[in-house]
Amino acid sequence: MNLAYLAQIGLPVGRHKEIAAALLQNGGDWGSAYKCYCSKDELEAMRAKAEEQHVAFRYPGKCRNLGPDFVPPPDRQPVLRIKTPNDDGATSWQDGVMGLIEIPNKDVDDFIILRADGTPTYLLAVVVDDHDMGVTQVIRGSDHIGNTARQIAVFKNMAWDLPDFAHLPLIHGPDGKKLSKRHGATGLEEFEAKGYLPESIRNYLARLSWSHGDDEIFSTEQAIEWFNLSACSRGAPCFDFDKLNGLNQHYIKEADHLRLAEILLKLFPEVAPHMEKLRDLRVASMLKVRAKTLLEYKQAGWFFMSQRPIEVSPAAAADLKGPSAQEALEALVQLLESYAGDWSPESLETYIKDWVATKKVKLGVLAKPARAALTGATASPGLFEVIWAIGREESIARLRDGVEGAFKVSEG
Repeated sequence: MNLAYLAQIGLPVGRHKEIAAALLQNGGDWGSAYKCYCSKDELEAMRAKAEEQHVAFRYPGKCRNLGPDFVPPPDRQPVLRIKTPNDDGATSWQDGVMGLIEIPNKDVDDFIILRADGTPTYLLAVVVDDHDMGVTQVIRGSDHIGNTARQIAVFKNMAWDLPDFAHLPLIHGPDGKKLSKRHGATGLEEFEAKGYLPESIRNYLARLSWSHGDDEIFSTEQAIEWFNLSACSRGAPCFDFDKLNGLNQHYIKEADHLRLAEILLKLFPEVAPHMEKLRDLRVASMLKVRAKTLLEYKQAGWFFMSQRPIEVSPAAAADLKGPSAQEALEALVQLLESYAGDWSPESLETYIKDWVATKKVKLGVLAKPARAALTGATASPGLFEVIWAIGREESIARLRDGVEGAFKVSEG
């Protein structure tokens, strides 16, 4: 992040440098802070020794009590460490989710708060930020529990009031391991790109570690009103993509169709030539039926966006073979060419069903090859909605392509 840019746009940068300069000016004589001159090689040797002894590395405090006669190495800039208790006690706090947490002092070493170049580490910077911004409650993942014990040491040395801490369990994947890239999308931008609506993500994430009775679907406003840390679970929640898909499907059905069209255009610029149809309420109602994501929503409507010759799946290509399929397609071509009624799904349905009844054939005999020729798939919105959405001329052309075999068969 460019700190100069933050200042330009009026955002406070924080007092990290100011506090760091004061600490260095005082020669490290601040509370329990001290200068450490250990070199990288010395620290590596300490780590290697700890590894040989099969114990976790903890800085042993070599520079903790340097006497007045100590002469610093002339070519070495010190870091600043903070003294932590090295007794048999513990650092404890009442966690808002986990209850009483105690970290043995032996597990917290004298950690670095200023680097050799004078810049503050995360453990100092975050405490300064929280204090300066008046933060009274810190809610974060349970992987920060170890950091909390260290940050409490900084708060106490600064003589600042402690905020309340609450640590939520980390989200796990279906295999019981911490959620990661291998489980699928993990960043919000990835979920957006796959076509998940913001409200479904908010709803699902809120429900992961927290519950409000049996309520599964609720608005952001309701979540804000109902939320209480006491209702959060201590157990690690499992990210269930099927549940998220079901929730997203609900929100897609409830969403305004014009809003969906604009989101589609943002995610998939290639739909731009078809925005008039995508903004049509009837088209949206047709596409909403099965779509669990906006990617599926787009794919469900791709049949009327595709250019001829359309791509046909192997299963759909099989539905186009044989004399009966060819006869059905030719009959439907003639029907559409002679149709003079209102171009609507309802009128088309009445017209075609009347013809089917007159010929005493089953609608499926006509619909199966027709769907394959019109959409390139074996499953689609209703046949009459498809014909209506594609339009008369394009429908007739695709049906003729089906008769003549003028289409591309996909690999699978």
